[in-house]
Amino acid sequence: MTSLQKTARLAGLLYLILIICGIINLMYIPSKLIIWEDVSKTFENITNNELLFRIGIVTGIIAFLTFLLLPLLLYQLLNAVNKAYAALMVIFALASIPISFVIMLHKFAVLSLIDTTKKLHTMKIVELQSQVMLQLEYYNNGIEISQIFWGLWLLPFGYLVYKSGFLPKIFGILLMMGCFGYLITFFAGFLYPHFYKTIASTIIGIPASVGEIGICLWLLIKGVKKTELNIPDTVRS
Repeated sequence: MTSLQKTARLAGLLYLILIICGIINLMYIPSKLIIWEDVSKTFENITNNELLFRIGIVTGIIAFLTFLLLPLLLYQLLNAVNKAYAALMVIFALASIPISFVIMLHKFAVLSLIDTTKKLHTMKIVELQSQVMLQLEYYNNGIEISQIFWGLWLLPFGYLVYKSGFLPKIFGILLMMGCFGYLITFFAGFLYPHFYKTIASTIIGIPASVGEIGICLWLLIKGVKKTELNIPDTVRS
């Protein structure tokens, strides 16, 4: 029991780190630096706030490393519910890790290009600005591919939470809904680029956000109770 309680609390802590770093890396810093419609302004923002851009890289790496460990802890916590679904949860989560680290190279390329501008004639800057934006677009495209797996892992994870008996079923439902929210966002955004500018793209992401933040805080604050760990054999199958 003590071991499971520690596993639950540690999983909650890692989940919290993942969420915080994800918000900083994927939302806060891009909102401060990147203006997709204005190449020169984006270039100026990154050049003048290079430390902030580097913090984005660091928080991204921390998030990816955390996401490498989190599903393994959740497997220890939930594999008694259903080992096949627990294994599938881990596979989907870990599949995104190589993609995430590879696309991070595009942000390092941006830093190299910015450093290059300090050594070249002014006439070359326009070309370098375009290359910086291209590297950012490559990174963004990679993030969208990663989001497929960020969604897929929520389906078996949500099922396990729902069936566990020691975690709130509502979080399991929200996590499973979140899976389809991620997938719909990717495919709708790919086929209809203006989808990201619609209110639907925001609404459809709510279940995943509420479910992940909710289960994170539940694991961190409450963990599991001894009386809730009597998993029936029918649930294990």
